[in-house]
Amino acid sequence: MASDKKRRNLPSLELYVPEPKFRPGDEADFSDVEVLPAGETRRPDTAAAHDEMHDLAYGLVRVLGDDHKAVGPWDPKLDPDTLRKMLRAMALTRAFDQRMFRAQRQGKTSFYMKCTGEEAVAIAATFALDRDDMTFPSYRQQGILIARDWSLVDMMNQVYSNSKDRLKGRQLPIMYSTKQGGFFSISGNLATQFPQAVGWAMASAAKGDTRIAASWTGEGSSAEGDFHSACTFAAVYKAPVILNVVNNQWAISSFSGFAGAEATTFAARAVGYGIAGLRVDGNDALAVYAATQWAAERARTNKGPTLIEHFTYRAEGHSTSDDPSQYRSADEAAEWPLGDPIARLKNHLIALGEWDEERQEAMDKECAEQVKTAAKQAEKNGILGHGLHQPLETMFEDVFEEMPPHLRKQEQEMLAENRAANNVAKTR
Repeated sequence: MASDKKRRNLPSLELYVPEPKFRPGDEADFSDVEVLPAGETRRPDTAAAHDEMHDLAYGLVRVLGDDHKAVGPWDPKLDPDTLRKMLRAMALTRAFDQRMFRAQRQGKTSFYMKCTGEEAVAIAATFALDRDDMTFPSYRQQGILIARDWSLVDMMNQVYSNSKDRLKGRQLPIMYSTKQGGFFSISGNLATQFPQAVGWAMASAAKGDTRIAASWTGEGSSAEGDFHSACTFAAVYKAPVILNVVNNQWAISSFSGFAGAEATTFAARAVGYGIAGLRVDGNDALAVYAATQWAAERARTNKGPTLIEHFTYRAEGHSTSDDPSQYRSADEAAEWPLGDPIARLKNHLIALGEWDEERQEAMDKECAEQVKTAAKQAEKNGILGHGLHQPLETMFEDVFEEMPPHLRKQEQEMLAENRAANNVAKTR
């Protein structure tokens, strides 16, 4: 009884529910977002102990300043040709996204997801990796394939689920997969790619290989159990892997606070696991390149994994099934303080005297024409919704090296039923 009386004097418990700062109709104001000056964040040796770099998980690695010049210890000092190639890959990815988005609206495919405003996260990182390093992407890193000069037609065939789709129509559009491209199968189940990447990296180390793995996931997916399992294994076995968290502020309709952003940074999760953590300006292509290059060297020299948080913004909808105007301020993308990654890299090249607006305009047109030509070629192989493009029996293939008897029986039953149905249809 005494205990009950004592408790009656306490205030009632209250459940805290995160709420975004801006909703539809609000004026976006990011003045409270701390953007450190470019070049201010220190760059430790890649062999430094993880507990000597805790500050980097709370700071912000930036290279490009407001004057569009590269400064500070993280400047990778890339030559102009490499910068132009990176810029073109980003522009081509944006053109690809625009074309495929339009194709979905025209009914040529069922689904698409853009990476507008996040192109640097995948492309700059890919330029910093070796060509044979294995990537485990989420559904917004199509730029990896484009940075590796993968066939746009092949990618579109998968989006259209047509007769030339290497996945035979068995994956949701945009969930690419190519072993030759070092691009692991995208999964709609969030965060599964993180433990897969760690496992692949562990196997690479166990075999005495030299290849490392890199994986990407959204900040919302970092709340999944797979994320934490991956971090545990990566830390314990010092797996040669780069774990990228793309903090673009929003999941499909819930803001980053639901994944823990109000409490601390996502890079800070590395501190608890005893691995290196970096927080990077995700719209600064040079910063993304430099951070990935640093983490790759750390992995290749057996110093363990790195968790990189890419601080960026999802400029458009989560997918073609999403309407962001229903849950966020209309001017958020325009007010985002870190700008547009393509414009920032373009302006950097102009500041170097290695580029100009006329060449940018010409390149954008060239990219649009390249994508248009690829789309016409892919559409000759069929589009989604124009009938079955793959033989029925492919439904049972590519699961087992040798098909077990029970699946063989099911396949035969299905084909028999299909023949019977066709015969009935012919007699009508």
